[in-house]
Amino acid sequence: MRIASLLPSSTEILFALGLGDAVVGVTHECDFPPQARGKRVIVRSRLPQAAEPAQIDRLVAEFIERGESIYCIDVETLRELDPDLIITQDLCHVCAASPDDLAGALSALAREPRVLSLNPHTLADVWADIRGIGAATGLAEAADTLVTELAAKVAAVASVVRANERTESRPRVLCLEWLDPPFNAGHWVPEMVALAGGEDVLAVAGKPSRRINWEEIAAARPEVIVVAPCGYDARKAAHEFARLRLPAEWYQTPASQQGRVFVTDANAYFSRPGPRLAEGVAVLAAALHPELLIPYLPPGSLRRLAARASAAV
Repeated sequence: MRIASLLPSSTEILFALGLGDAVVGVTHECDFPPQARGKRVIVRSRLPQAAEPAQIDRLVAEFIERGESIYCIDVETLRELDPDLIITQDLCHVCAASPDDLAGALSALAREPRVLSLNPHTLADVWADIRGIGAATGLAEAADTLVTELAAKVAAVASVVRANERTESRPRVLCLEWLDPPFNAGHWVPEMVALAGGEDVLAVAGKPSRRINWEEIAAARPEVIVVAPCGYDARKAAHEFARLRLPAEWYQTPASQQGRVFVTDANAYFSRPGPRLAEGVAVLAAALHPELLIPYLPPGSLRRLAARASAAV
């Protein structure tokens, strides 16, 4: 079987199922596992790579207003690769290529491949998508095994947190999916926060992320803030946070006042609906409960950000 993966999460799932050799085409963002970088790239972003967060937000809005996709598919390479299966998504047209992006490309192919479109909103949906990919590739049993292992990791983290919960309320948590302008992190992230022993103050489990404002953030009074901009690793996220001109409302939050602002790798543990979301629950638990020994916590996956002086406003 020859598979074209049009999103980083499905590439990761395919490799986790032992299908790395069957993957013939990927996106420019498919960087995990490292072997994925050696695959032919068939999807690229139209956004400038050096763009700053505010510019990216503006350009995305302009593309959407014009009814244009921010991705382009290399039709010639796709035709050359001649895949049997293409995996895409219909969850977020900002995050990855969608079925609409495929319409013109498919008409140019000598034969029409099977198209599997993923649309997860919760952890259960992500696990179901893994099973769906397993069924589509003849590896249903391997997919079941992988899902069982991932669910066991999440359950182990949740168990440690529950066993050590005190009588007071859970920490109030804000996960930032974008910084300029600020967006909360939606879909499966609020569920991950709850499993890690926290209360997401500005998001609803299973619902999309949304643009928020600094007044909302101050009013929500988050006690822990996790900076995890979509598409950024921890280094770039920390860099963008350091460059951000923070408003006065930021310094009103308990998280800022108590030095409980953390940065992590969104690509690895939050943004991509794939196997590493299980480790993302551990990352959140470590941020919320630093006194606990959290199982399955990836080394170096979480860093506390230095306090920002209010004079920077």
